[in-house]
Amino acid sequence: MVAELSIHRPTFGALLHSDPATFNPDDDESSNKNSPTSTNMSPRYYSSFTSPSGELSPYLSPWSQVSPYTKSPWIIPSPISHKLSTNGLIGSISREEGHVYSIAASGDFLYTGSDSKNVRVWKNLKEFSGFKSNSGLVKAIVLCGEKIFTCHQDGKIRVWTISTRNPSVYRRVGTLPTLKDCVKGSLNPKNYVEVRRHRNVLRIKHFDAVSCLSLNQDQGLLYSGSWDKTLKVWRVSDHKCLESINAHDDAINSVATGFDSLVFTGSADGTVKAWRRELQGRGTRHFLVQTLLKHENAVTALSVNQESAVIYCGSSDGLVNFWEREKFLSHGGVLRGHKMAVLCLASAGNLVFSGSADKSICVWRREGGGFHTCLAVLTGHGGPVKCLAVKEDQESDEGDQRWIVYSGSLDKSVKVWCVTENAPKCREYPSPRLGFSSHTQNKRQYHG
Repeated sequence: MVAELSIHRPTFGALLHSDPATFNPDDDESSNKNSPTSTNMSPRYYSSFTSPSGELSPYLSPWSQVSPYTKSPWIIPSPISHKLSTNGLIGSISREEGHVYSIAASGDFLYTGSDSKNVRVWKNLKEFSGFKSNSGLVKAIVLCGEKIFTCHQDGKIRVWTISTRNPSVYRRVGTLPTLKDCVKGSLNPKNYVEVRRHRNVLRIKHFDAVSCLSLNQDQGLLYSGSWDKTLKVWRVSDHKCLESINAHDDAINSVATGFDSLVFTGSADGTVKAWRRELQGRGTRHFLVQTLLKHENAVTALSVNQESAVIYCGSSDGLVNFWEREKFLSHGGVLRGHKMAVLCLASAGNLVFSGSADKSICVWRREGGGFHTCLAVLTGHGGPVKCLAVKEDQESDEGDQRWIVYSGSLDKSVKVWCVTENAPKCREYPSPRLGFSSHTQNKRQYHG
């Protein structure tokens, strides 16, 4: 079933292509934790970008300006004690070196990527280490055991590992596709595809920015989506490209591995597609199962809740659509909580978090029967919220499930929040430092 929405709003597709893609054949990466940062390159669709129609971007704002590089970060602790407050802001990290585009959390460690081309590693909200690539802002970070995968504006996926001798030292161990596979593939003309007039590239290579990554750890597969409109499938063990799929008619902005061996892709062409890996001959291939959504607005974010088997989709019109497996992937409903584009999504337990260009994060709780209630709106960022990561709070009490939420923004900061699933609906908290704003319940509860 295809959910066709007739909401007519300005399209976002042109804006998503506005980042200047840099392709540098000299790929000299270093893994020095004290490596200097390079000149910041802010994406145009958050700065002074003029669309083809001549209209100014709705994201024109003062925070898109480049700030001078400050060598040492500062930690801004919240006056609120984690143990004394069940909800709210519990910490903040800020470093004037670039807008935060990607984030990942594992155990005590937090990884942040920016347009300064650095990946910073934080432990207990203090800088622990870092590594740097000399080309391509960091669009996404995926953690897989001892390996760290990062995808970049320059069309490359880089692989990093932690030194066995010194846990604060990271080194690059490869790039996808591998040099061996590139040389081997270049010998056969059938392995090339025409990307534009008089230009052919290897099928296994992305020729435009790699915008998103998603890991299927059970099957040992890594999925990458790109502005070149393709979805590629990589084997984690040997970094081999198993498949390249012409998935969409425009840039792929998000990919998410899901339930029942499904993979979901969202694109600037306004569609969300579901793919399934199936046997074919002696190998496997991904086949299109269903187009879940088709509308005029660009799809900007996807998230899958594995426990409840729900797929969430954010788009440039500020809406979050969702589909449920128990209803055979039929359209479940729409969550309306943002005034501007939804840029990122994350889900955990019964909660789903949506970050937006309006600088806020909506916290939704899934109730029985497909209802979603807005528990809170987290505010405090000075720029669009570009990425989210969630992990379970180890201090959760029985019957009170709590989550630690990390939000990265184009204001060059990362904020840390504590959210409980048992929070009252849209409660107004006494201190504005908590980052919650009040909304009436009847405006924030929806049923599909």
